Amino acid sequence: MDLSNSTKVVAGVLLVTVPSIEFGGSFLLRMLKTAERGYADNPLRQNMFRAGHAHAGVIVILSLVIQLYVDALALPGSVETVARLGAPVAAILMPLGFFLCVTSPDATKPNGLIKLVYIGAVCLAVSVLTVGIALVGAGV
Repeated sequence: MDLSNSTKVVAGVLLVTVPSIEFGGSFLLRMLKTAERGYADNPLRQNMFRAGHAHAGVIVILSLVIQLYVDALALPGSVETVARLGAPVAAILMPLGFFLCVTSPDATKPNGLIKLVYIGAVCLAVSVLTVGIALVGAGV
């Protein structure tokens, strides 16, 4: 299988981010084990941090898969860029929104940075719909 240079670069960057996701998991585990104030006693922060960690891992994997599909399609330049980069951008924005919306240990509701989750969701939706529609069209 021949991979495009774009796929090699994007996939390489994505794979390099995996240790940071691993670090996030160990951070969450440590916060639970030590009953860290502002985490163990704050269900909102627990839920947001867990959601951020889970979204990061899942969307990075999806982003890697999408790279292969984009290589298999003959998409015009700007459409290819949107299809290729939408999911990786979501893998950054969505977890960032989950984490930063509850930076205060005493947070009782998400702050305005929760908007990053929604922006990331739009990026993800545009990317996967673009690739999905292109794949269906290529198969017809």
